[in-house]
Amino acid sequence: MFHRIIKLIIAGLIVITGIWQFTESNIGNGIFLVLLSAIPIFLYYKNEFILLAFLKLRKQDFEGAKKWLAYIKNPETALVRKQQGYFNYLHGIMLSQTNINQSEKYFKKAIELGLSMDMDLAVAKLNLAGVAMTRRRKLEATNLLNEAKKLDKQNMLADQIKMMKEQMKKL
Repeated sequence: MFHRIIKLIIAGLIVITGIWQFTESNIGNGIFLVLLSAIPIFLYYKNEFILLAFLKLRKQDFEGAKKWLAYIKNPETALVRKQQGYFNYLHGIMLSQTNINQSEKYFKKAIELGLSMDMDLAVAKLNLAGVAMTRRRKLEATNLLNEAKKLDKQNMLADQIKMMKEQMKKL
């Protein structure tokens, strides 16, 4: 919605207004405004459209997620580095069902830019392993599967990893 610098400017203006309210002896208003300034600061680090796209993906609504991601016009300038990683990660997830070549590019770029959660990184590497396996690159797929297994600390992807290793034995 807003450029990331504008979000910080809005947060600064809200804090200044809160301080002004403190000097005018309106303590309640000042506290409220200082707490309210946390919202633009939070949205500086977590883009609102990426959060909404995650919510749509949770409901398996790929078209809705694409719609929310389409609102981000220029991700290189509008997003912080980690947000760019998640932008590419979400595009990779959506395209993994239809276009393997494009999804591979998006997942590689997401890993390069960085993802903050190990689970997301494990999912990206697992998808890349699947792409490598379909292209008969067994060594690369094995390496990516091992990396995904190390990153999956809660064993949420254990079944998928096991299934992919069984499929690789058949190759």
